[in-house]
Amino acid sequence: METEKPISQQDSKLINMETDEKQMPTQEDHSNSCVGVNIPVITLNSGHDIPVMAFGTSSFPPLQVDQMRSILLEAIEIGYRHIDTAALYEVEEGVGAGIKAALEKGLVKREELFVTTKLWCDNAHPDRVLPAIKESLRKLGLEYVDLYLIHAAATVAPNIAYAAWKKGEVFPLDIKSVWAAMEEVQKLGLAKSIGVSNFTCKKLTELLAHAKIIPAINQVEMHAAMRQKKLREFCKEKGIHVSAYSPLGGREWGFDVVLGNELLKEIARNKEKSVAQIALRWVYEQGAVVITKSFNKERLKENLYIFDWKLTDEELKKTELIPQVRTAPLNDFVFEGSPFKTVEEFWDGEM
Repeated sequence: METEKPISQQDSKLINMETDEKQMPTQEDHSNSCVGVNIPVITLNSGHDIPVMAFGTSSFPPLQVDQMRSILLEAIEIGYRHIDTAALYEVEEGVGAGIKAALEKGLVKREELFVTTKLWCDNAHPDRVLPAIKESLRKLGLEYVDLYLIHAAATVAPNIAYAAWKKGEVFPLDIKSVWAAMEEVQKLGLAKSIGVSNFTCKKLTELLAHAKIIPAINQVEMHAAMRQKKLREFCKEKGIHVSAYSPLGGREWGFDVVLGNELLKEIARNKEKSVAQIALRWVYEQGAVVITKSFNKERLKENLYIFDWKLTDEELKKTELIPQVRTAPLNDFVFEGSPFKTVEEFWDGEM
């Protein structure tokens, strides 16, 4: 089928993401409101709940520690509880500072947050996975993360700047051994759940052939102009949830395939919503976790107001007409001397 049913409030557990510094919510009482939004959670195959809306932390250049601390604290005050970061983003220390500040202010308890970070390709080697997660935890100031992901299905030589790789410095990922090391991370309690990012159906099939622990998440580019229908159906069959980065269509890379789409603009006008809200709601209605990214307070608030209305069947059908384009092809892994000769080869032809 083209679209999955939306997660309803009846079918989902709900975390009331309402905060007020004067009267702090507890796990038993979330009635005090800053934005008054209920963010649904879904249960992963690991048994842990994940909020379906995340605050993404990537930026170029990376935010300084104080900047990230400030904006993350603001996001938590607004109501975000799922924080998505990565070693590659070079902001884990700032994320940790923001979490620490939120805990010290009594805004949340650690168990009320869901923190995701990712293993970058320079540590995607069986002997480097454990040191890598420990280093991320040190920077974050945490004893564990809620989700640890392999960032991409490739390995690169250590101590080389992103995309400065040369021949002999990029390798196909040893999926079997690296995933075994990821499983050890979960067994040690350093991550509550483990998963992957930017994995194709083919690479997931290879992983599943050896896995003792099924990935909880596959985080991929997904939006109305990159629907990922085949991959979503494959993941659903295997019990793997999909998490969507760039839900607004790669705006950060100069693409306008979602926010500039006339069909989505028309739907937004008819519903008196922003185009961004239509785009985020579309992702949510496919059953995916939405990784939003904005450092603007008003946009952070606006992004949360997508859970009390729906797209009609007719509107959903119209979105199927939007041309598909991958705005994050990861083509930096493709160059002369790389084992990946084309972008299509990197994605196993699943473009």
